Amino acid sequence: MISRKASLLLLLALTVLVAVTALLLPRIPQPQSYHLFADQRSVFGIPHFADVISNFPFAIVGICGLIFLFRNGGITLNDPRERWPYLFVFVGVFLTAFGSSYYHWNPSNATLVWDRLPMTIAFMSMVAAVIAERISLRLGLWLLPVLLVLGLSSVLQWYVSETRGEGDLRFYGAVQVYSALVLLLALLFPPSYTRGADLAVVVGFYALAKALEALDKPIFALGHIASGHTLKHLAAATAAYWILRMLRKRRLLLASA
Repeated sequence: MISRKASLLLLLALTVLVAVTALLLPRIPQPQSYHLFADQRSVFGIPHFADVISNFPFAIVGICGLIFLFRNGGITLNDPRERWPYLFVFVGVFLTAFGSSYYHWNPSNATLVWDRLPMTIAFMSMVAAVIAERISLRLGLWLLPVLLVLGLSSVLQWYVSETRGEGDLRFYGAVQVYSALVLLLALLFPPSYTRGADLAVVVGFYALAKALEALDKPIFALGHIASGHTLKHLAAATAAYWILRMLRKRRLLLASA
């Protein structure tokens, strides 16, 4: 493990690297083919039934996470204020169930906004949680609203750029990549709790979700049982569940107590 000062410098270096890389990349518009998902089946009058219903686990995990955080003695904390970033994580997860369902009911750029907004709440809140626990509680809490604004702005900037015919996903993409890299980088930071390796599992399930998303049509072609995008929702919900599992099982390290 590296020192907290070195952790902060490494985090700053990563932030600059991701930002500069995003700026140097060419503009990335949203392909309209993205909205043409493999499983177009309707059931009980619900269009794209599987892609809509597969968002239900997000609501379950979000509710369970919020109940867990609010329950007395339900979480091991070095400082009660560490609860705040995780509250926003599970609020974002819960809202993703509705935003993503709304989008998949009628896929378009306009509805995709409501899918991406709650996801960025979860992503950026998790970054703040890691900073609060492993670098500086004060810094993590200060950055929480800043990161949330940046994340939400990335979605709105993308949508406005699309409406102007100059679609640009670079900012939003950088937010996603940055969030995942911070969780992996955190494995090098001095931990306050056990179960730190669970962060790698979370990133692993997120990476699996992105792979399943990319293989939407090939997976659906294998028997027309489930599409890659439907399975993506389940993998992403599992990543969110793993965060809750980490909080339930972790213990405060004696060196940090």
